[in-house]
Amino acid sequence: MIAHDIQNDTISAAASETTTVIINELGDDLFAILVDESRDISNKEQMALVLRYMNNKGSIVERFLAIVHVSDTTVLSLKEAIESIFSKHGLSVSRLRGQGYDGASNMRGEFNGLKSVILKENEFAFYIHCFAHQLQLTLVAVAKNEDSVASLFQNVVCLLNVVGASCKRYDILRESQAARVFEALQNDELASGKGLNQEIGLKRAGDTRWGSHYGTILLNLIILFPSVIDVLENVGENGLNSEQRVEAQFLLQMIQSFDFIFNLHLMRSVLGITNELSKSLQRKDQDIVNAMELVKISKQRLQMMRDDGWDLLLHEILSFL
Repeated sequence: MIAHDIQNDTISAAASETTTVIINELGDDLFAILVDESRDISNKEQMALVLRYMNNKGSIVERFLAIVHVSDTTVLSLKEAIESIFSKHGLSVSRLRGQGYDGASNMRGEFNGLKSVILKENEFAFYIHCFAHQLQLTLVAVAKNEDSVASLFQNVVCLLNVVGASCKRYDILRESQAARVFEALQNDELASGKGLNQEIGLKRAGDTRWGSHYGTILLNLIILFPSVIDVLENVGENGLNSEQRVEAQFLLQMIQSFDFIFNLHLMRSVLGITNELSKSLQRKDQDIVNAMELVKISKQRLQMMRDDGWDLLLHEILSFL
């Protein structure tokens, strides 16, 4: 059983049996598809397809059907890949009643996108854009339209590049944070227990995953701020060349400025509200009525923050400085 050929055959057999069960459960009923593509670790484009349909118990289910390699992410390649999967499993575009993709232009384009190509073949294959994804893309557009916010995230990217440029720098970050956590525990400033005070880091976030800016960047950056300063001070003094030292010194001065800290806390507060909405919209049991109510509540919270949140925000910033 340890031979690669035997393992591959076993995996293929299990996959074949699983897809057979899915297709038999679907039968001749109507269905929708959810499609996304991504580049794997070998730098190959892979397209995943999920079926969404009602089972014989009257429940809406989503079943992962296939993942296939595509030569590129053009509309033609994606359409051919979908047709190949349909042909293999005896499915037809005529039974399609819904299609959902990500926000990339080749997937949702009004005239040349995959959505439009399929709608030409079947006018009942209604396109539905993920609510959470729409929210993320809207936040990106709004943020990039405001110079101070766009500048914040550009500076954060530069900061991540410097802090994460080597294992040594990341080790300094980890050791500094571990020492601060230990000191806080000793002074009873933090609660101890299983699952508490786990190691955190700074990770990049993509535009279409704007919610990750809240957790993996803004929130973590605020928590790790003193440790980030330790890293920049170290690079500013011990960098391999003058370029590294000057860049670290510039970032050190920039992140300690009032403007940077103000925008950092402002966007942490704003994205904290929208992040809760995004998570709620991604729940499997979500429905359109409840989703619209959640949007309404989030808008109210943002308005309250705009009208009455200045004093609290300013207090947080001054306490942080």
